[in-house]
Amino acid sequence: MSPSEFLVTFRNQAAELGFIAVGVAPAIQSHGFSNLARWIEAGYAGEMDYIANRLDAYKHPSGVLDGCRSVIALAYPYDAAPTQSVAPGTGRVARYAWQGVDYHDVIHPKLKQLVAAIRKSFPDAAARGVIDTAPIMEREIAQLAGLGWQGKNTLLLNKQLGSYFFLACVLTDVDFPPDTPHESSHCGTCTACLDACPTDAFPRPGVLDATRCISYLTIESRSEIAEDLRESLGDWAFGCDVCQEVCPWNRKPTRHYEQASPPRQPLDVLELRALFSLDEAGFRQRYRKTPLWRTRRRGVLRNAALVLGNQRDPESLPALRIGLADEDALVREASQWAIDQIQRDSLG
Repeated sequence: MSPSEFLVTFRNQAAELGFIAVGVAPAIQSHGFSNLARWIEAGYAGEMDYIANRLDAYKHPSGVLDGCRSVIALAYPYDAAPTQSVAPGTGRVARYAWQGVDYHDVIHPKLKQLVAAIRKSFPDAAARGVIDTAPIMEREIAQLAGLGWQGKNTLLLNKQLGSYFFLACVLTDVDFPPDTPHESSHCGTCTACLDACPTDAFPRPGVLDATRCISYLTIESRSEIAEDLRESLGDWAFGCDVCQEVCPWNRKPTRHYEQASPPRQPLDVLELRALFSLDEAGFRQRYRKTPLWRTRRRGVLRNAALVLGNQRDPESLPALRIGLADEDALVREASQWAIDQIQRDSLG
């Protein structure tokens, strides 16, 4: 079977596994590597030292797979259903986490099947499937593979699919015929994502200051969140979708989620007050296999306290007082801040 013939079978298999877009890019030197280096130098990576520690690997896909000649970019959808306002005592969660399972555990087995298909047809081939944990410029590669363009909010956008999807890649030393790159941008003069960001996390179009991004602050950061940003978190307890929600290209639901009344998912809303009654063992048992595990108990309770403080609901005080006695200083400090906000609000 020739590489071109194999790709027909590969695309069909990928579709059966739930991937909604597939494209092939040549393994070439990254055009955006210098921008990544400048982004790190500007301090925009925050505590994400793992990017700088593996910086050289981002130059070329061979940094992830020696001898790589082709990269197959794939898009896997997540929930695009409309969100509802949350009640006091609860917090909003980014859509990608709504299913309540770690997406790596969902997508990696599918990538293994695709890698196995390559090795079956090309026995001497090397291949590796990755999703956002390897040092690879996946959005640049996806654009080279024709999957879309990078929007002003830095996310990959697709005219039919919007941006509610994960990007994964299969790297191989098989020389597959590449798809036509997506070279045009369809953002035009629109700045909806930049204007709507609650924390002004975009210094300029296409550049994200992660240290001000709600998703970074509530998921990646292990430190106290700066006081001047806390109220801007609003109800977001884990991640943020604001720059996607306002994007015109997300007004149409992805074909994967076209249904009149999408079912409620396990983590679309987070019960915040109950979190303070969970010790480490209880938190592990409840959230070990969910996206919340990345942030660990201390980070999730920090976020919960800040959201409760923003909501100014006195009924949250008992839970926050539990947090005030927590063994972790990060949780205690956030709980005290939240209590102060509620008490100050009640005094008028």
